[in-house]
Amino acid sequence: MTAPLTPPPPPHNQPPHDLWQAPPTGGALGLAGYQEDGPGMKTEIREAAVITVAMALGGVLLGVLWWWLAPHVPLVSDAETVFLQDTEGEQAVGVDGTFILLALGFGLVSALVVFLIRRRGGIPLVIALTLGGILGSLLAWRLGIWLGPEQDVAAHAKEVGKGVTFDAPLELNAKGALLAWSLGALVVHLGLMALFAPRDPDPYQQNQYPPAPPTS
Repeated sequence: MTAPLTPPPPPHNQPPHDLWQAPPTGGALGLAGYQEDGPGMKTEIREAAVITVAMALGGVLLGVLWWWLAPHVPLVSDAETVFLQDTEGEQAVGVDGTFILLALGFGLVSALVVFLIRRRGGIPLVIALTLGGILGSLLAWRLGIWLGPEQDVAAHAKEVGKGVTFDAPLELNAKGALLAWSLGALVVHLGLMALFAPRDPDPYQQNQYPPAPPTS
């Protein structure tokens, strides 16, 4: 008596099992992903535009806070020259530091709000945080200068008179401070995404091994 050399046929309605056959769901998942990219990307771009505008308008509040909280730099004139009243003072450094600290705080709040609104992130949101922070900082910088003391120092010195102390114009000497809002927002958003963002299942890992053949 000899054993048959060919395996028995598969059961009724059961397709033959091929160990080298690609998972049937892989292509469907890929097509579904490409089909969803169209409207999904449009939604992300629309949300990113709203975030950019909101952050840019937030520069108004940043500018007002900077003008209000920044230290004053006292000047004095001897009718010929205008000079610092306190040559060893650090008020000028404090003006830049105040702007940077406020901008970092605005970046933290911006990133937190954006993450709570949309937890999955995306490139459009990163661009919105970067561009919105820069636009908001520029608006805050110009608004703070406009709200601050007179920009024409010579005219202001003549107006107040000889030996009278007056405030120097509000200036931002470290122009790199204009990037603090964007950098703070990106760092905080990246940290929140790494810690709390939902994870997408990996379809390739799920379909790495074919299903086991049925047992009779």
